[in-house]
Amino acid sequence: MKLIVGLGNPGKKYETQRHNLGFMVIDRLAEEYAISLNLTKCKALYGKGNIEGETTLLVKPQTYMNLSGESVVCLKQFYKVELEDILVLSDDLNIDFSRIRIRKSGSDGGHNGLKSITQCLGGNNYARMRLGIGLPREGSDVSNYVLSQFRKDEMDALNDFIEQAKNAVVTIIAHSIDKGMNEYSS
Repeated sequence: MKLIVGLGNPGKKYETQRHNLGFMVIDRLAEEYAISLNLTKCKALYGKGNIEGETTLLVKPQTYMNLSGESVVCLKQFYKVELEDILVLSDDLNIDFSRIRIRKSGSDGGHNGLKSITQCLGGNNYARMRLGIGLPREGSDVSNYVLSQFRKDEMDALNDFIEQAKNAVVTIIAHSIDKGMNEYSS
């Protein structure tokens, strides 16, 4: 079983903010593979279905970003998912907008959602897909930036970016993280 976790903040007002890019990719996967995100457990909204022959959980923690690890560790334990079968999707300031970086493990890079997951799992040996949102303009507040809407010029490319990230997740599920890294990491 694969556990694919998109990071974001719950609630209508956060839906289209940069910090919710992980949720946006989960929604695209759910739509494409007809997986209804209607289950609730472990402070998460999720759905269970089949992607390319693999039983897959698509997860959107409902704890707010800083406590995402609570949902991940709870679902991992409940469904007895192996660490190597977890993939976390998060926004990343240090990557240019619309670029993807996939790793088998690594640091949290200052991302509070990844920091929470690493703490709750007791280590950083889980795969992650970082979705570039770029840096704020000089002098801008980082918190305000990640909670802001995408600019008009970014909105034009956002749909293609989400589609590319969805395809990367499918490649990882169907083949391997290595193939995903080779084909999609910028």
